[in-house]
Amino acid sequence: MGSKKLLTAVLLGAAAGAVLGILFAPDKGSETRKKISKKTGDLSDSLRDKFNEFGEAIADKFDSIRGEANEIMEKGKDKAQNLKDEAKRNFA
Repeated sequence: MGSKKLLTAVLLGAAAGAVLGILFAPDKGSETRKKISKKTGDLSDSLRDKFNEFGEAIADKFDSIRGEANEIMEKGKDKAQNLKDEAKRNFA
């Protein structure tokens, strides 16, 4: 299971547990609705934070890969230039 799927499953499980706990609590309806509303807001904040972290991790990985690709391109250009210079020396 991928980390994204695992994170989603854990968060959904936590949300379901919180809602069920509130629904079966012996409170008045208005209190239960307040608790559900608060838990929903908390869960929303948590999900937003996790997805922001995930997005930042993806952006960091992309930057890293782009940097590595640029290094490889530069090495390739240097190698091509060296081969071109060597060919000029050998055939001049």
